[in-house]
Amino acid sequence: MKNFICQSIDKIFSMRYDKNMTKIAIIGGGAAGMACAVHLARQGCCVTLLERGERLGRKLAATGNGQGNVTNTAMGQEFYFSDDPDKVGRALLRFSNADTVRMLEDMGGIFLPDGRGRVYPAGRQASAIVDLFRRELSRCGVDVRLGARVRSLSFSDGFHLGTDGGDFGADRVVLAAGGKAAEHFGTDGSAYALAEGFGHTVSPLSPALVRLKTQPALVRGLKGIRVDGALGVVRGNKTVFSDRGDILFTDGGVSGDLVFRASSYAREGDILEIDFLPDVAEERVRGALSKGEGEDGLLCLVPNGLGRFLLRTQGDRLASALKKYRLPVTGTFGFREAQVTRGGIPLAETDETLQSIKRKGLFFAGEILNVDGVCGGYNLQWAFTSAFLAAEGAMRC
Repeated sequence: MKNFICQSIDKIFSMRYDKNMTKIAIIGGGAAGMACAVHLARQGCCVTLLERGERLGRKLAATGNGQGNVTNTAMGQEFYFSDDPDKVGRALLRFSNADTVRMLEDMGGIFLPDGRGRVYPAGRQASAIVDLFRRELSRCGVDVRLGARVRSLSFSDGFHLGTDGGDFGADRVVLAAGGKAAEHFGTDGSAYALAEGFGHTVSPLSPALVRLKTQPALVRGLKGIRVDGALGVVRGNKTVFSDRGDILFTDGGVSGDLVFRASSYAREGDILEIDFLPDVAEERVRGALSKGEGEDGLLCLVPNGLGRFLLRTQGDRLASALKKYRLPVTGTFGFREAQVTRGGIPLAETDETLQSIKRKGLFFAGEILNVDGVCGGYNLQWAFTSAFLAAEGAMRC
C-alpha cells in the first residue's frame, strides 16, 4: 500500500497530506541523505532517496582510511568552521556523538572509540556501515533511485524535480548532495546551483582535509617516508595550529593524518614547522649526532632516507632542522584530493532545523552547508546531526 501511495503522489503532488502521506524527496545518497531517509521513514513519511551515482554511500565507504571513523568522543563547536559556530553548537546538543552511536548500533553492529577518541565499527570496515544503511533503508520502505541526478528543482504549489529518470513532485525536499570535494565520489559542486535557484548564496569554496604543497626542493627524494612527529602551522609570529601525529612525505608536499588536521588551519604563505624528535630535547640530539660521522651520527634518530636528505641539505644546521624543519605552504592539492569542502550554503540562510529561509519546505543536510570539521570523525558527525535536524523539520513543516 505504501509503495502505491508513493507512486500516486508523483501525479498529484499538489494535494495536502498528513505525515503518513507526505512525499519527501532527499537529493543525495551519502551519509547525510541516507541518515535523513531513515529518520523520516521510521516516522511514517513517504521518502524517495535520489542518488546520481550507481551506488549509495561511496564517500562514506572510504571514510577513516576505509575503516569508518563515524564520530569522536570529544565533541563541540570548537572543532568546526562555519559562518555561525553557535548554531553548530546548538545542533550538536540536539543530536550528539552519543546519538550517532545509538543510531548506528540500533541498525546493527558495535562501535568503539580508539585511544584518540575516534569512533569506529568494531570490524574497522567503513563499507559495512554503508551496508547497515542499505539494509535499514530497505526495511523502512524507502524508495531508493540510483542513477537519478537531479538537474532542476523548482516550486509551484509543490516542489518539482527534474531528474535523469524523469520528473516528479514532492511536498518537502532535503538537499544533501555534498560539496565540491572528491569528485570521483560524485560530488562536483553542481548541487549548489539547485539552492541558488531559490535565492541562496554560496560562500567561497576551498578544499579542506587535503595534502599541502610546499617548495619541491624541500621534500625532493623524501616521497614515501613516514614519521611520527610534531607539526606547527606558523603565520607571522603566531602558531595557529600544533599537534603530533603521522606525517607522510609525497611528491611536492606532505600528507598524513596530522597534515590533514593541519590543513584545516593552514593557508598559502604559512610555514609548517616539523619536529622529527618531539620527545627529545635539542641538546640530547646534538649529543647523539656528536657520536658519529656523517650518516653514522643519525643512526636510530630518523629514517635513513630522511637522515641522508637532511645531512645533505642542512649541513651545520642539522640538529636544529631535526627539531624545527620549516616548509612554506604554497597551496593544496585541490578539491580532487580533498576530503571535505570549506564554504557552501551559509547557516545564516537556514533556521534551527536547517530549513531554508528563502523557501519553506526546502532543507539542507551535510557538506553542502557552510560547516566543515577537523579530521577525526567530525564531518560525519555533522552529516548525521544535520540529517536529524532536517528530518525533524521536514516532519513539522
